[in-house]
Amino acid sequence: MTRILVIYGTTDGQTERVAQEIGRALRLTGVDASVFQASSAAPGPEDYAGVIVAASLRAGRYQRTVRRWIRQHGEGLRDKPGAFVSVCMMARDRREATQQRLMAIMRAFVESCGWMPVIFKPVAGTLAYTRYDWLTRWMIKRMAAKMGDDTDTSRDHEYTDWADVRAFAREFLTSVWPALRQPATSRVPVAV
Repeated sequence: MTRILVIYGTTDGQTERVAQEIGRALRLTGVDASVFQASSAAPGPEDYAGVIVAASLRAGRYQRTVRRWIRQHGEGLRDKPGAFVSVCMMARDRREATQQRLMAIMRAFVESCGWMPVIFKPVAGTLAYTRYDWLTRWMIKRMAAKMGDDTDTSRDHEYTDWADVRAFAREFLTSVWPALRQPATSRVPVAV
């Protein structure tokens, strides 16, 4: 049975939900999917056919735990088909310039870790106003107002397209399946 590893880093919990949904969708296809939060105790990629790493983008940065995990397992990741999932509000903005900027941020992050996944997947996140401290809530509300997003801070606003997340999991298997039989040097990164 094919085994896929899903590693995630989360700030407010939405990326964990995304990673768990990816794991469920993979299991529905008959894949043995394991989902772990990025940490020094999380398993490496050696016993898996492919790896999906998910992290949330906040103020232009991803979680340090994700960076450390990728660097710790860099050698093993180079031999595996992989995907990088970025959970952030920029994914909701469909303007080409924004999407290009997001892709540049995603690529710069993984390159700084010494990894080049096969697939890059942006996923819209959530405005978790009820979980933010007052300063974060104020800053995010200002940014949301500029982007035309929800500014009602009395509740959270979720933008994740769960059907798209499940479709991504299935597409990951379809797009990397031939790569499972090819050397790592012949893989070409794509955005989904």
